[in-house]
Order: sequence, then structure tokens, then C-alpha cells
Amino acid sequence: MAISKSIFFKGIRLNNAYHRVWRVDCEKTSMSYGVSVHATAADEAIAGSTHTCVYELNGANPIAQAYEHLKTLPEFAGATNC
Repeated sequence: MAISKSIFFKGIRLNNAYHRVWRVDCEKTSMSYGVSVHATAADEAIAGSTHTCVYELNGANPIAQAYEHLKTLPEFAGATNC
């Protein structure tokens, strides 16, 4: 699972950059996760970020929750599943 979103990286527009959750750390009520950015699914990571959100123990699996949270952030508005 991943999401696709066009971004600017070092002044260059990357159409449909590939954003992959690569790490999830869960506590009882919160979690943090790492996201890597790739020009395409086959390319090495060119950037990354870390985010935190509420963890719903009875919700979807943590990775799915991370992607759902990621799509609520302003910088990922309009991102699509891929």
C-alpha cells in the first residue's frame, strides 16, 4: 500500500510521487510513523518525514490507520491510494 501525490522536490515537480509508510510504532493510544518519498515505486527514497496520530486499538491495522491519517494532513490533500 502507498499513496500518490505530486510534489516539488528541490525545485523539480515530481508527478505522482510515491509515498510509503515504512515504520509504525504504537503505544496504547498514540502512534508515530515514518513516510518515505520516492519519485516512482521502483526508485530509492529521496526524502522522508515522521508523523504522530491517535491509535485506535479496535480500528483498522496500524499501517492502514497511518495512511488514513496521512491523507488528512494539508500537504497530502488530494493524495490517492496506489
